[in-house]
This record gives sequence, structure tokens and C-alpha cells, in this order.
Amino acid sequence: MDLSEIVKEFAGAAKTDPNLLVGFETGDDAGVYRLTDELALVQTVDYITPVVDDPFLFGQVAAANSISDVYAMGGRPLTAMNLCNFPAKNIDKGSLRRILEGGFSKIKEAGATLVGGHTVRDDELKYGLSVTGLINPRRILTNTAARPGDRLVLTKPIGTGVIITGYRRGQASDDLLMRAVTWMAMLNKVSCETMLEFDPHSCTDITGFGLSGHALGMARGSNVRMRMRFEDIPKYDESLALIGQGVATSVTASNLQVVQDYLTFSGSFNDDEKGLIVDPQTSGGLFISLPAEQAPRLVARLRERGNPIAAVIGEVVPADGRPGLEFLK
Repeated sequence: MDLSEIVKEFAGAAKTDPNLLVGFETGDDAGVYRLTDELALVQTVDYITPVVDDPFLFGQVAAANSISDVYAMGGRPLTAMNLCNFPAKNIDKGSLRRILEGGFSKIKEAGATLVGGHTVRDDELKYGLSVTGLINPRRILTNTAARPGDRLVLTKPIGTGVIITGYRRGQASDDLLMRAVTWMAMLNKVSCETMLEFDPHSCTDITGFGLSGHALGMARGSNVRMRMRFEDIPKYDESLALIGQGVATSVTASNLQVVQDYLTFSGSFNDDEKGLIVDPQTSGGLFISLPAEQAPRLVARLRERGNPIAAVIGEVVPADGRPGLEFLK
């Protein structure tokens, strides 16, 4: 179901409020509502199904995933509310508590305050947060302002979707899963704060639509093309092997369907590599468009601050009549 078609008429109606600076008309990461000339609210909500059996780690990943949308706008998380779709049977209260403890640990790490939440009985376990943050209206980062000549920086590796699926099928090791979970549980806090020391033009985070889906959203919103070098993209090499073994997520095919008319490949790409760029991510990295001369310095500073894989992965070029994505080898 394409919800963008369903909500299209509402998007126009909502934008009649001049203080709504970012609504849902461009599919951005969060909404932004101006309070004063110097202060605006950033608001987002997200929850996920378990990506790992350990309840505490699941809570951490789910919370980091939810908070990330505030960072993707360039904001600072302020408050959070738990969203709990918890089964009434077949799960003990201790595990539910550990999920909430995991989420709370990330809320505290983000410097935010837990103010409450809501619980619904649901046969399928889900957990996440509604998050409110603060931002200067003059420094909002949307997915519509990338400029030709910019460079593109990615701050976390891709491939988590197929790793989670592969683990559930017994085709991925405990070690591989834990490496992926460690990255998923990592807040994008340092990446956001470091990014704001420069002059970024546009930003989003890489989540359920995969690298290609979120990059395309920025390319279309900014009316540009994005050219990315496959070898420079941070990735789990094991994810390519898993795709080669036939592992795919439930949304891999639909992710490909969304982007396939906007994709071009230069060089020799196999199906495994094409599958990786549409692999859905959970709590992925920031995807940042910023001036070319600043990109290497941003990456260097991120690495100084403990991120060994942040990389410049491509550049922004004019749309020449049609926005899209090009992957190079």
C-alpha cells in the first residue's frame, strides 16, 4: 500500500499553518514546528519488531532507531515517550521490563527525558519511541537541499537487514549478528554533533527503504542526481555472501520496485551487489550532503571521535532533467 497517495491531500492542508516548517509532504525524517524565531520543535515517532532475542539489546536498538530521526534533522532530543505493543501471553514481565530498560538507557545517553508512554496488547511484539527535540529554525536539515558539487558521507555500514534475516534462518553467526547490533544500538548523536560543526546542506538517516530508497528521496526532493562508488560504501562483507545464498528480507523486493526506474549502474554489478543497496536497515547511519571541501574533514573528525568506517561515498551532480541515482565501479 502506497501511503503517500493516501496522505497527499492532508499534506497540503497541514501546510496552511506558517509555523509548520517541515511536514510530511516530502517524506522527511521528522516534522518541525516553529515556536519562536530562534526555537522549533522536532517531532517523530517510530517502532519496530525485535531484531535480536536479547530484550535489553532490542530496547536499545529500537530507541536508537527512533531517536535517530531527530539527529537526521540536525536537532537535539528533549523528551521521549515509550510506545509498547506488547503480547498479553507467552512473554514474561521480566523481558518486557528489560526492553524498557534498554530503551531508557539510550534515552539517557541522548540527554533526553522519558516522560511517559502508551501500551497496547498486540500479538506481535513491537517497541519504539515518540521523540520531541529542539532545533534552531535557521539550521534545519531536510532531505530537499542537496546541491550539485556536494559530497556524500555515510556514517554506518549497510547490510543489517539481510544479517537479521539470515540469523533467523540459521545462516548468520552470533558474532556477525552482534557486530551488526552494536552498530544499530549506537546513537547518531556524535555524528549529528560533528556534522553541525560544518555546513551541511541536507541529511537523512538510512533505515527501512535502504540506502537507495533514502538517497533517492533526497535526490528527488533536491532535484539532483547522486553518484555513489560502491567500493567506498561502508558495508558488512558477509551481507553480500548472505544475499548470494538467497537470503532476502520481506521488503527487499518492494524497496527495489520503488527505486528501479531511477537507478543506473556503471561498471560490472552482480545481483548480490544490487540487492545490498536496497537492503532495509534498522537504526542506520546518517547520509549527509555537504560542501566538497568539508567532506574529508568531517570524515576525519568522525574517525577521531570513534567512528572507524565513516566515509565519503559519492557526489551530487545536476539532475539534467531527471533526478536519480548512479552507482559506479
